[in-house]
Amino acid sequence: MENIKTCCYKEDIGHECHAPALASGLCFWHDAKQVKDGPDIVHQLEEHARSGGMLRGIHLRHAQLKGIDLVHHHSKTGYDMSHADLYRANLHGAHLFNLNLEHANVMKADLRDANLHLTRLHQANLLGAKWTGAKIENVHIGPHIIQEQQAYRAATVGEQEIAQDYFEQAEEIYRDLRRAAEHEGLFSMAGEYIQKELVMRRMQMPKYSKRRMISKLIDIFCGYGEAPLRVIFFSMALILGCACVYFFTGLMFGGQLHVATDTMQWGEYLSLFLNCVYYSVVTFTTLGYGDFTPIGYSKAVAAFEAFTGSFTIALFVVVFVNKMTR
Repeated sequence: MENIKTCCYKEDIGHECHAPALASGLCFWHDAKQVKDGPDIVHQLEEHARSGGMLRGIHLRHAQLKGIDLVHHHSKTGYDMSHADLYRANLHGAHLFNLNLEHANVMKADLRDANLHLTRLHQANLLGAKWTGAKIENVHIGPHIIQEQQAYRAATVGEQEIAQDYFEQAEEIYRDLRRAAEHEGLFSMAGEYIQKELVMRRMQMPKYSKRRMISKLIDIFCGYGEAPLRVIFFSMALILGCACVYFFTGLMFGGQLHVATDTMQWGEYLSLFLNCVYYSVVTFTTLGYGDFTPIGYSKAVAAFEAFTGSFTIALFVVVFVNKMTR
């Protein structure tokens, strides 16, 4: 009896396909030359998945998979379609709940109205994918998309043109994801994506340009309006920093100079520092009680802190309202 040859697809980490091979040595699903747009292709792929067939690395370029059900029912883990090629695949309305698409090529795939809840897309190529109406709540794309990582690597070795192209691609991907999240009413998720989108835009600006530095400052202070906690941390750092300056430059209270000296005891140091923190808070919030007054260099620091404090408080109100009204 003639032995049936099996698919020669094999990965370095040990995964291999045991489906019957075609003349190419690959099975129907792993052979990139096999056209997968027949009227029965959806049913065939569903049966292949349910029968335990290997889905890792399968080629589904231009495949017509509208409405396909690739949910691994009655199982806590979804099907593994990592490294699959889904370039321009039609997945309109597909059920992809909990599907593993890590390292997959989803470039320009039609994911409109698809259920991608809990789908894993780490290191997947998402450029040009259509997300309109897709259910993307709790979708996992990882901390950095692949184009973002490639851009930073290219910039590190001085390949600025390549880095620029990858940063543009990353910005486009994050923008598409942000719009999809807004469409679904997932405004917290949209806020995260807009931060990443603007960071990618900043990285395309000339390195030491004024626009890039201003953009970086906005990111540090408030995460482009999406991180009110950053404003709070900056405020606390400024208050404590200025308090340390007042501690050594001195403040006047009741006609007496209060400044750190070598002869003071630890209790006196603590009392003076707490007074400096109090004065710093009063100055930052522009309350100006008048009990403590700055002298010498403290005047310049107090003026800077008062100006920065009034601006920072206004910024926090804007950022906080922006988050709460979503």
